[in-house]
Amino acid sequence: MNKEKKTLIDFFANNKFIHTLLSIVIGFVVGAIFLSIMHISVGTAYGKLLSTVFNGTKGLSYCVAYATPYIVVGLSVAFSFKTGVFNIGAEGQYVMGSMAACVTAILLPNLPKPVLIPLCFIASMLVGAIWGMVVAFLKTKWGINEVLSMIMFNWIAFYLSNFIANIPAIHNDGTAEATKYISDNAKIGLSADFIKAHDLCNVTNWGILVAIVLTIIVWFIIEKTTLGYQLKAVGFNKNAAEYGGISANKSIFTALAISGMLSGLGGALQLMGMGNRISVFSGQEGYGFAGIVVALIGCSNPFGVFAAGLFYGSLRYSGGKLNLVGVPTQVVDIIIGTVVFFIAISTIFSYVKYLKKKPKEVKKVEGKEE
Repeated sequence: MNKEKKTLIDFFANNKFIHTLLSIVIGFVVGAIFLSIMHISVGTAYGKLLSTVFNGTKGLSYCVAYATPYIVVGLSVAFSFKTGVFNIGAEGQYVMGSMAACVTAILLPNLPKPVLIPLCFIASMLVGAIWGMVVAFLKTKWGINEVLSMIMFNWIAFYLSNFIANIPAIHNDGTAEATKYISDNAKIGLSADFIKAHDLCNVTNWGILVAIVLTIIVWFIIEKTTLGYQLKAVGFNKNAAEYGGISANKSIFTALAISGMLSGLGGALQLMGMGNRISVFSGQEGYGFAGIVVALIGCSNPFGVFAAGLFYGSLRYSGGKLNLVGVPTQVVDIIIGTVVFFIAISTIFSYVKYLKKKPKEVKKVEGKEE
């Protein structure tokens, strides 16, 4: 047997990790080009990014705190990707999940911490799951395109959140256009003494532990359970899965419900760990859309998503400090956009590989027929 000679295209088609690393490098190169065009020192800009992240335990703790909701929402999007469903509705699920946790914490402020925190988590997951299941119902019952309905539900969540935030029992007593602050019993931040003793940032919380546990659970479901096998089978080939006795509609319903739960919980973690209240939105926050970016960078692998969330959160935190050295913060958007672009076009390598392989297969078939 003659071994096929592997080309560079084959290498990138089969090595997602290498392709992702290369995309990140290209992203920073493109960012450097734009900085040079603007006559801004690349060393100064990128030096600030690095020094902000690695500025002792305080800088690292900021990055972890920023990354936590991105990791959880990224897991949500990655989970739905495995079923072949593009969950562009993670933004709406995130918003409704955070509002559900906020309302619970405001209306039940005197519950003890061991009761109120799990209750807020459950409320956020339940509402997020419902937001995902409605879209799944529309798709499986009437065949309505999930992307269109998810975009619509993102805006419904946006305006519904603003409406709830303005209800007198929920709205801030002062002039701020926001909800009341959540009860201290609902906050997941570490104690002030612990933060001071270890020189951590003031928003350090144990939400990252939840993100770690969720990463392991999602990986286990996808790789080690019958449910995960069924979901992946539907994602690979819906018709073949149904022929094998797997209900595609049930799998889509399940995937969007679990995906919605994760996005909703991501909203709760951000609220209870950092925000502590929800502002009346003037525009969409973007955590759900950022989750898509994180899932793409992480190649929809739960552990890859965890690493990608840390990377994305670090860039977001350090990028916000660029203006201190006279660098536009939009440079980070250029870097991230370039990274996502080159990761997205990775499918081209697989398609070219398929086109190269197809004529050879045809020749083999013709040779046998002769």
